[in-house]
Amino acid sequence: MICNRSRFLGAGVALTSVALVSACGGNSASGGDSGTGAIKIGVVAPLSGDSASAGTDIVNAAKLAAKEINKDGGLLGGRKVELVVVDDACDAQTGTAAMQKLMSQKVVAVAGGYCSGAAIAETVITDKRNVPFIADAQTNVQITDRGLKHVFRTIGRDDKQGEFAAKYLVESLKAKNVAVIHDNTAYAKGLAEAARSSLGKLGGKDVFFDAITPGAKDFTSFLTKVKSTDPQAIYFTGYFADAGLVLKQARELGITVPIIGGDATQDATVIKTAGSASEGFATTTAPLPSFISSAAGFVTAYKEAYDTDAGPFAPYEYDAIKVIADAIGRAKSADSQKITDALHATKDYAGITGAINFEPNGDRKNAVYVTAVVKDSKFVPGKTLDASGAWVDAG
Repeated sequence: MICNRSRFLGAGVALTSVALVSACGGNSASGGDSGTGAIKIGVVAPLSGDSASAGTDIVNAAKLAAKEINKDGGLLGGRKVELVVVDDACDAQTGTAAMQKLMSQKVVAVAGGYCSGAAIAETVITDKRNVPFIADAQTNVQITDRGLKHVFRTIGRDDKQGEFAAKYLVESLKAKNVAVIHDNTAYAKGLAEAARSSLGKLGGKDVFFDAITPGAKDFTSFLTKVKSTDPQAIYFTGYFADAGLVLKQARELGITVPIIGGDATQDATVIKTAGSASEGFATTTAPLPSFISSAAGFVTAYKEAYDTDAGPFAPYEYDAIKVIADAIGRAKSADSQKITDALHATKDYAGITGAINFEPNGDRKNAVYVTAVVKDSKFVPGKTLDASGAWVDAG
């Protein structure tokens, strides 16, 4: 889907030291590089709770990137990269404590995360310490719209995804009356509101707009209300832990209209939970690893290293670690402020997800969205918009 701007350099690499740090407690000591020894890069991810599988995937991708950097001689004349991993459990309070712990470990930059609510809290801490934070999966607009100077992302943002989703619903699916379901988290509500706004601009409307209770096991009464509004499609912006049950129970209620999910539903767990009800389910998402020609080497290396397929955000975390390393090389320094300055000056970095450039606020320029559709129990390329705004196959 994305033009081949780079190649993965291989997986036969030396082990990187990965410190597993507790996500509790705090420390006011600021981060910073000692000037010698390993260069520490923080990785934050949910390693407990409902999103733990996504967090593990993100950490694994970071390990591959760090191993490759070290195999190729390290940074700044041979200094190794050491990952310091913390668990934020997709929770703002836990994430705050985890980030304080990372700062006490003297990391020079941070990459990762999954849930926007946690990242919004975490980036306040990193920005105050002048430590760059690159989000790989968190798409809420607040992350980069608060005027923070040290925050970036390798993924798109919710207002753009919401616009893409609305166009797909109205233009491609010809559905103008849409039920929009979220779960009141920062990510899900933000994406739902963005889609709702864009629907109105395109001549569509939300005939239903409400939140489920995350973690509930029975959504039948909620979905009965959705069904009563007679939507032509449903857009669900919550997380994958709930999406499979929502999908399965909707079909059991006789809801036959297309059901579309946001990028947080992009997980094999949805297919396992929903079973046959998942056939035809589509998501709006950044291109998946298997859709990206320039990520082919990474996909192979990930499978060889972990005996499982790379998840949807793995290549975006890999690129986050690698673009930090590139910035350190261009800055000729592991000083956090100099790394931040170099990240802002990034020009056409050849990531495995395509060319990476950052807007002044840290957003990735020209982020791409596609749909992924479940066919024969796996996600395959659906549709995307070409340069002229026409719908084309995403394969």
